[in-house]
Amino acid sequence: MTEREKMLKGMIYDPLDPEISAEQAGCMELLYEFNATRPSEGEKRINLLRNMFAEFGEGSWIEPPLRANWAGKNCRFGKGVYANFNLTLVDDCEITVGDHTMIGPNVTITVAGHPILPELRERGLQYNLPVRIGKNCWLGAGVIINPGVTIGDNSVIGSGSVVTRDIPPGVVAVGVPCKVMREISDRDREFYRGNLKIDWENI
Repeated sequence: MTEREKMLKGMIYDPLDPEISAEQAGCMELLYEFNATRPSEGEKRINLLRNMFAEFGEGSWIEPPLRANWAGKNCRFGKGVYANFNLTLVDDCEITVGDHTMIGPNVTITVAGHPILPELRERGLQYNLPVRIGKNCWLGAGVIINPGVTIGDNSVIGSGSVVTRDIPPGVVAVGVPCKVMREISDRDREFYRGNLKIDWENI
């Protein structure tokens, strides 16, 4: 089995394998080009993202700068996904983001981990576990999502949270480590924040 095959199967592998390094270098050229685009070059940005990502849905957008180990090669973004500035994708294996999910600034989504055993880390070895984020989620500013995590549809992750375990659908979760605070409820149909009411007639 090649190191690249191990990389995509959650096994311990050598990320500095020559085959992996050569492929990764080509991806990084596209990422550099994306980050060097001008604000007026929206169409060019979209075309680059569609070339860089495994899947990049209609109406999705990422504000540069974007940081990504593989320039999105192992990422699948659904339709209408929005990511603010300074998104970091440690995308050595699959990252999936569902339709209409919103990602705040300075969010990090990482699939890569290193063994606890010092002898293996000394050799520079790592493993990857996929991350799955559901539809219509909101990740607040500065959220960190660790390897192997799944976040259910419609959930909100509060700013600065570190998500180390799966989060169910339809909840608000916050903290370090991130924990479910409450379910999204009927009250959220009346108030958008605290005691601020939703004016349904004018939206």
